Amino acid sequence: MVLVLILAIAGFLLWKAEPAFHSAGPRFLTEKQWFPDNTHPKFGIASLAFGTLLSSVLALAMALPVAIGTALWIVEAAPRSLSRPVGYLVELLAAVPSVVYGLWAVFVLVPGLIPVERWFADALGFIPLFHDPQHTFGRNVACASVVLAIMILPIVVSLSREILRQVPVEYREAAMALGATRWEVIRTAVLPAARPGLTGAAMLGLGRALGETIAVALVLSSSFDITWNIFSPGGNTIAANIATKFGEAGPLGQSALVASGLVLFAITLVVNMAARAFVYRGAAAEAHP
Repeated sequence: MVLVLILAIAGFLLWKAEPAFHSAGPRFLTEKQWFPDNTHPKFGIASLAFGTLLSSVLALAMALPVAIGTALWIVEAAPRSLSRPVGYLVELLAAVPSVVYGLWAVFVLVPGLIPVERWFADALGFIPLFHDPQHTFGRNVACASVVLAIMILPIVVSLSREILRQVPVEYREAAMALGATRWEVIRTAVLPAARPGLTGAAMLGLGRALGETIAVALVLSSSFDITWNIFSPGGNTIAANIATKFGEAGPLGQSALVASGLVLFAITLVVNMAARAFVYRGAAAEAHP
């Protein structure tokens, strides 16, 4: 039934997106601008897909070390009196509505990150990600990535914690019998056994970040440029563009938005299939070393 549902969703998106694909043609994948409802329609997915992938990958890069470190501390180091309350508090982050994250980001995070962004631009401006000669900080991809990192944190922590708990106790005991310290036990016995599952948890977190809508729409000031500079105001994602443009779009505009949703659907499907394949390959390698 799940497979039938996925195929039905894909078929519906293809049906509704056909007018946009027919109008834009191959340019839909390369065009950066988004003007589908004028006399000379000009729209495409290039800048939206770039912003979606850039913000999501940055969010995962920020959240993953914190998530795995938190899961390791809960499972391997924390006393029981602390591990359960901390686990509950981390999972509580998942219960906060995304619009609340977005409002908090607009009024607290965006102003608070300006000094940090200025320092990075001054110290690491030779790196394209942080190069911002105009010093026009504000609502940008960096802020959106921080919000996404906070939002995917409870998912990755919860999955990583359960995966680490599934590592056989014999692995830890064997390492300790050889005189390994606690960190050496984690590094040589726990993490290698849990690596496929941790990768799957990371990919599921990435899939969550790819589809986030309201919080990103509130933080980003919409633009359709492709730039590696995460501090310049602007940027956009597929999901945020659908949320902000759907109400005012005409028939062709709505078809174009559905077409962009189809692209996002394909991206998330590929990410989850890649994660599943990696987990299966890791499990097979562990079963047949």
